[in-house]
Amino acid sequence: MSRIRGMRGYLASSIAVTCAAALAFPLALSTDAAAAPPAAESPTTDRATPDRPASERTARARPETPSTSKTSAESAASGAIPGSTQSLPLAPLTPPSGDRTLPPTSAPASAPATTQGLPRRDVRHFSLVGVVWDNPDAELQGRVQVRTRASGTAKWSVWQDVDTHNHEHAADPDTAERTSGRVRGSTAPLWVGDSDGVEVRVQAEADGRPSTDGRAVAGDPLPTGLHIELIDPGVDRAAEPPPQASGVDTPRGNALSPEAAASSAVNADLAPLGATAIPALSQKQTEADLVATRGETAEAASGTAKPAAKDKPGPKEKPGTTGKTGTIGNADAADPATGQRVKPYIGARPRIVTRRGWGADETLRERNFSYTKTVKAAFVHHTASGNNYRCAQAPSVIRSIYRYHVKSSGWRDIGYNFLIDKCGNIYEGRAGGVAKPVMGAHTLGFNTNSMGIAVLGSFGSANPPAASVKAISKLTAWKLGLFGANPKGKTYLKSGGGNLYRKGKNVRLNVISGHRDGFATECPGGRLYAKLGTARATSARYQGR
Repeated sequence: MSRIRGMRGYLASSIAVTCAAALAFPLALSTDAAAAPPAAESPTTDRATPDRPASERTARARPETPSTSKTSAESAASGAIPGSTQSLPLAPLTPPSGDRTLPPTSAPASAPATTQGLPRRDVRHFSLVGVVWDNPDAELQGRVQVRTRASGTAKWSVWQDVDTHNHEHAADPDTAERTSGRVRGSTAPLWVGDSDGVEVRVQAEADGRPSTDGRAVAGDPLPTGLHIELIDPGVDRAAEPPPQASGVDTPRGNALSPEAAASSAVNADLAPLGATAIPALSQKQTEADLVATRGETAEAASGTAKPAAKDKPGPKEKPGTTGKTGTIGNADAADPATGQRVKPYIGARPRIVTRRGWGADETLRERNFSYTKTVKAAFVHHTASGNNYRCAQAPSVIRSIYRYHVKSSGWRDIGYNFLIDKCGNIYEGRAGGVAKPVMGAHTLGFNTNSMGIAVLGSFGSANPPAASVKAISKLTAWKLGLFGANPKGKTYLKSGGGNLYRKGKNVRLNVISGHRDGFATECPGGRLYAKLGTARATSARYQGR
């Protein structure tokens, strides 16, 4: 298969490749792998222990069954990556004697509990935590704190806060993903490292009025169906640490499952099937690649050829935005003064660790891929999962977030299109092809015609690493360049509905925006948000602007 093909044919060709791979690869599976269930798991959460009945909706969505995760030996034999989710229900807590930080308990017994939690207990190994509840439209107005015990020790951590503001990272309203009936409310995930003990407390937000005993009066009740989710990412020795060598990363030796083959096939124009990483290209190679995908010659790129009629700007197209072709924007495709082709504005393609590279279990996600028309903007996020990880652990962190998004939150796949670690490594996020306009679930109301980039960590009070900011610039220079977008420019996106803009409103945004530009949220953290101006300027410079 030729590595270079027309961008206009990307989607159709990829579907064909995907179907072919899905049909061919089951024949190549080993006996153990073939014995594994080929169907994708429904996005529900494994129950560790049926401690108490859940609400009716929760019982339907997440049946009380024992964990179905395999042992390490079984997983190794089948080629799968061990991993599991423990979902434990929270119950009302009684404040300890003399503790005046929790709300009063004098409310009627029939009133909703204002403090829930889980007493200290032993559990199976896990590394990431989050709290979920039944109604995805309900917000958790309060404080979530956890304590964890490092595996194999008696050492407990201090109380750690879990970011409760996470509903703005989601599929747009009225989309199939959002209305599936599987979506639940959820906090941000928190990476705590290898642990085997947990304690949780969730306290409703006080409304500021003191009660007669001096404690603060709780405000809104907590949402129903609260559960603590304990995620074990498993161990993928081939993915950790993320490969750092230059050049082409060779595919892994073990056979691909049908789901993994399909996920890899959509990147087949960029790297061999089953590759753990898409190799970087030089600036010259990237420009030549883009020129070829537009069906041009080198002479056309130098400005000696007239543009094809179908590439001329239409009356409704705004300058500097992506054209109808979905490949290169009309503002970049031709010089408006001469009508001649110009050198493409695009940054060198960076190295990208594939889903196979970070060890994605492709049976978790929905099988089909979802696309939007183009990529006009990039929204930058932080995962709010904490900064207490090593770069070698980044694949584990991503696998944990992936499992949390799908199994716990009920999404079709991980929400972000790309993720970046503190060392500047770039990772493929939602499946569908890194060069394609994959529909994500990252910026509520603005997932259409955009992409989401999440930096692993929390950057409200901590500065983002310079390597991460540089990686944002490199990634956007390349990906936005594929679609003719100027990183320093503005564009228009139509709101799908949110707390800043009504549904249907055309909103003018920076081509590289922070999450908070489209939704009232702290994301991507004040310190990372302050670096976006630098990222825009650097990205544009990488594009040759």
